[in-house]
Amino acid sequence: MNNFAYTQAASTKEAATATQSDKHAAFISGGTSLIDLMKSNIEQHSLLVDLNKLSLLGVENSATGLRIGALERMSDVGEHPLVVQNYPVISQSLLASASPQLRNMASMGGNLLQRTRCGYFRDVAFPCNKRVPGSGCPAQDGDNRTLAILGGSTSCIATHASDLCVALVALEAKLTLENAKGATRTVPLADFYKLPGKTPHIENQLQPGELITAITIPAAAHARKSHYLKVRDRASYAYALVSAAVGLDVQGGTIRSARVALGGVGTVPWRVPAVEKALVGKAATEDTFRAAAALAVRDAAPREHNKFKIELAQRTIVRALLEVAA
Repeated sequence: MNNFAYTQAASTKEAATATQSDKHAAFISGGTSLIDLMKSNIEQHSLLVDLNKLSLLGVENSATGLRIGALERMSDVGEHPLVVQNYPVISQSLLASASPQLRNMASMGGNLLQRTRCGYFRDVAFPCNKRVPGSGCPAQDGDNRTLAILGGSTSCIATHASDLCVALVALEAKLTLENAKGATRTVPLADFYKLPGKTPHIENQLQPGELITAITIPAAAHARKSHYLKVRDRASYAYALVSAAVGLDVQGGTIRSARVALGGVGTVPWRVPAVEKALVGKAATEDTFRAAAALAVRDAAPREHNKFKIELAQRTIVRALLEVAA
């Protein structure tokens, strides 16, 4: 780990200004991901700006839906009654993440900015276009079992790591971003992340000095009847091979609205509107779910070791939908 300076910000303006003026500065709240990256020399920062004194807290209903402060801890949000009752898919995705100890420390905003667990990215002995643009992507023909089958490019097939983001994308969450001038903007989470293309090192649309201050999720019938299913190699503290976040509004046996997103298969949290469209107006039956789920992977581009994800993604969607419709 390199030497670095440390400061605690007393306001969002102070925090944003500090990182805007130093391109090697970084925000820190829980530090559960950042410190590991720094210890491994994957990231090297000259300044860490601690956000924990800021009042970016709260889990509350607002006129636009559920509002969650960016510094709320994952465990607190996952167990909050408003989330458990009205947005179960979010609660379940949080409680399926990491370990209890990490969830007690990790912030909601930090979770949205965690980086891939691709082994080639995490091992500095290998080239990686995310770490060093233009150096190559050994995952293309190497060990790619856990990597993406959707949204990849010849430059990168690293899988997005967050469980929470899959649930939030499914429910059309939006982020509030603030800059050094105090100006705010709202960005749909689905638009926040960037596909790798030829620039996999540019992972999102945050500008220098900008920080996430809140997450807003619209209230909806399909949010109240929702579920997160995570398929992984072991029962806990493991990243998803495939996951599905689903929500259904079923009235009289007919699906009125549906939301479906996948994790573990995409370079970004992967919402599948074609599946949603195929479900609406149909009977909530296993046959309907199977036919719709097939559309989720029609654009898949698997590599040698992750072809199994095509079938597994469909099975995961069907199983999650059956759980919701039960």
